[in-house]
Amino acid sequence: METTAEYKLIHLPYGAFSIRSLASAETFHPVVGAAEEARTLYAEQLQLAKRLSETTGEFVVWDIGLGGAANACAALTALSKAAANSGPRPVRILSFDRTAGALAFGFQHRIQLGYFRGFEPAIESLLATGEARFQIGNCPVHWTSTLSEIPTLLAQPGDRPAPHAILFDPCSPGKNPEMWTLPFLTLLHRHLDPDRPCNLATYSRSTMIRVSFLLAGFYVGSGQSIGDKEETTVAANDLSLLAAPLDLRWLDRAKRSGAAEPMHEPIHRQAPLNPETWEKLKSHPQFNR
Repeated sequence: METTAEYKLIHLPYGAFSIRSLASAETFHPVVGAAEEARTLYAEQLQLAKRLSETTGEFVVWDIGLGGAANACAALTALSKAAANSGPRPVRILSFDRTAGALAFGFQHRIQLGYFRGFEPAIESLLATGEARFQIGNCPVHWTSTLSEIPTLLAQPGDRPAPHAILFDPCSPGKNPEMWTLPFLTLLHRHLDPDRPCNLATYSRSTMIRVSFLLAGFYVGSGQSIGDKEETTVAANDLSLLAAPLDLRWLDRAKRSGAAEPMHEPIHRQAPLNPETWEKLKSHPQFNR
């Protein structure tokens, strides 16, 4: 497989191709491949086509962890199905990452990766200028890419419309702990509009991460399986968007877990819930209905 100083194209056991970051020593979508994981875990699980059809005005997706753009392309593919039968409804994709390196590498290998099909002009524009404007069905799309340290970026004022959906796909807590801390997830929750229902999907099912989302202000549920992952995680600012909210049995397991305390600083570690955290967690509205 072809390799650069930063990325490598790899052939996964399930037969699909994906990108490996040599700097972080992590493979993007490592189980079933980029196209399948992005479609199942993000586009379908968040019911993006249905959400678009039910939304009036601009539909906004935040793509946190642009990487090789598999998630964003899967979202656009799902939205295009609804857009074909909807009235004119603008779509806005806001992608965030530290670098466009993975996107550039992935686009060089677009034949093997497969998911860029139909979006080639948009990707070329995104790489050249940081934005792309195009049409899917009856819906005009404005896709932007912001390259920055995301916690720093979101802590600053900016003209960013609140999302209807979030594709949350940073590197793992061990490699990129800052993106999984309670302070960052709390900051992310503050960017939501309480009058705009928003759901989020991510690949992690760890107790620590779920506790962090809950204490940040989200409702949290079990997400569907993908490959050899028995569960993923979904979160939302509206409980009705969750098919399987975490229940009191999960809460009891979290209390007994040795790896449930959120990270308050960007240093990866595991610890049981401290008494103050437990009091906050058990009083969450999700467990007091």
